[in-house]
Amino acid sequence: MPRITLPDGKVLEFPQPVTGRQVAEAIGPGLAKKAIGVKLDDTEIRDLARAIDRDCTLKIITAKNDDPDALYLLRHSAAHVLAEAICALHPGTKLAYGPPVDEGFFYDLRTPEPIREEHFAAIEAKMQEIVAADRPFVRCEFSAQEGLARTEGDKYKRDNAERALAKGDDTLSFYVSGEPGRDWEDLCAGPHVPSTGWLKASKVMSVAGAYWHGDQSSDQLTRVYGTCFADDKGLKAHLHRIEEAKRRNHRKLGKEMDLFHVEEDNPGQVFWHPRGWAIYVTLMDYMRRKQVLNDYQEVHTPSVMSRVLWEKSGHWQNYRENMFTTESEKRDFAIKPMNCPGHILLFKQGLKSYRDLPLRIAEFGSCCRNEPSGALHGIMRVRGFVQDDAHIFCTEDQVEAEVASFCRMLTEVYADFGFGTDRIDIKLATRPTPRIGDEASWDRAEKALGEAVKAAGLQYTISPGEGAFYGPKLEFTLVDAIGRGWQCGTIQLDPNLPGKDRLDATYVAEDGSRKNCVMLHRAILGSLERFLGILIEHFEGKFPLWLAPEQVRILPISDDQMPPARALKDRLVALGVRATVDEQAGQLGAKVREARLARVNYFAVIGGKEAEAGTVALQNQAGEKLGTLPQDEFVARILAEIEAKTLPASMIGSA
Repeated sequence: MPRITLPDGKVLEFPQPVTGRQVAEAIGPGLAKKAIGVKLDDTEIRDLARAIDRDCTLKIITAKNDDPDALYLLRHSAAHVLAEAICALHPGTKLAYGPPVDEGFFYDLRTPEPIREEHFAAIEAKMQEIVAADRPFVRCEFSAQEGLARTEGDKYKRDNAERALAKGDDTLSFYVSGEPGRDWEDLCAGPHVPSTGWLKASKVMSVAGAYWHGDQSSDQLTRVYGTCFADDKGLKAHLHRIEEAKRRNHRKLGKEMDLFHVEEDNPGQVFWHPRGWAIYVTLMDYMRRKQVLNDYQEVHTPSVMSRVLWEKSGHWQNYRENMFTTESEKRDFAIKPMNCPGHILLFKQGLKSYRDLPLRIAEFGSCCRNEPSGALHGIMRVRGFVQDDAHIFCTEDQVEAEVASFCRMLTEVYADFGFGTDRIDIKLATRPTPRIGDEASWDRAEKALGEAVKAAGLQYTISPGEGAFYGPKLEFTLVDAIGRGWQCGTIQLDPNLPGKDRLDATYVAEDGSRKNCVMLHRAILGSLERFLGILIEHFEGKFPLWLAPEQVRILPISDDQMPPARALKDRLVALGVRATVDEQAGQLGAKVREARLARVNYFAVIGGKEAEAGTVALQNQAGEKLGTLPQDEFVARILAEIEAKTLPASMIGSA
């Protein structure tokens, strides 16, 4: 007799196994009409037709664009319809794998002829034909023997079936869109929406190459990407975001603004130009100041360290393929992919007492990781990068207070870049399987992180099973100006690396005994390269004044005004302002247009009258004329805005 607990705490009891649809009907017929699936115990999404034979918590899933569970169901089902459409249009197609992913779904398949963009219209038309038929998704389960027989002669489906059975499944499920034995079917674990009619807001997006199981030595496949939303409004908003993302692309803007470049022969390594490096250094100096104010001690550790260290830390055994290595005098070394082992070596210099804890060590650590070339993406995904990395060495009793302090620091930092708390999503990643440590330790660790977030006045959601094998973590995702999420900040509880079985970082406890400390790995910006890429796209290159690569450009109307223009520039530069003079010949209108294209924040025009009166005619990046100001007032205004870290008006309240 299953007892079903609803999100509001209400409990429904049933005398026998019950389907999700029956639970929805028991709550109300209106909800039953809107339902597309259920979620059990906040972990397992199921079809409405599947039986529930145990006590559980249950959420009814309805078709909403802002519900990740609903989008998962819709997109998984749309992938099924995409595959059916391609099989109908390209007989002989073999299906490999078709999961939902962020922003949509894809299907890997092998077709008799290549799929190209010109095929998309026909595929979409066929998909809409299947959707209009509103055929039910029917789950059919077979014994292992019967299921394998149904995959006979299909290399990919047979492989998928054998993998499912190897994981412990004793049956294989197939989904039919329509009538079993008559309509199209696909080997699939599910779940799916009730019928194809729910998938009206679907679209084929792109096509790319892929390999079976991601193995370049295996079969080459075609990967067709698509997306699906609950309604046309959600789909249109998504397509608009894509166009906006193209317009804001950091690689395009980086070239236009002369910020950086990446050499073809040196992939994943960024060459920073003077304008880009100005922003980079500003970021670093800003974080350095924040860390000093929060009692962090800045350090610097070597970029190349011995294999012995990496073996003790476990990286050599478990992360070797991502590390760049070298050899000297018959000894192996590695360029560090992360800073934590080096920070533990610093901690171990000299005997530490409980009175020394917490100890906060920060480093702008230059790291290298051997990322696959296909994964590299501008400055968002690189091989060489710098992290605003820090490690907090503390006792278990200090974890909650340290995490709460970190959360407060993090929100202050993000706010200065235009990410208020309404633009920060926080997830608590909990214990995975497998893991080390006893359940009581995990209970304490997860509780400490959760309570710390609350103490900082923030809210979080649970990300079940997504923690590291040695401890839980908090992940902070920023939502940018066009609604995209970027996971940046993190704080990770780690009793493992400083433990006696690894690098053995100990302190003398109050009772005189030696104890291993807990280490908190933390970052706010993460990779400075990636964070700067996010900011370029978030601001569309129009940085707030304090962060802009060129804050003021002085525009003399003629050569006669060149001396006072240069004098004003020198004055601003001496005060730390990034100012230049446009010394090119040309009309004022052309100079203003050029400055706007370069996304300079302020243009100070000096003509004959301004030179004589000691004033400037001021304009801003948006093209607004701000009047004629005495130079002293203009300089004071610029310095005040930089100090206040004022955000562009367009970024306040935008979504």
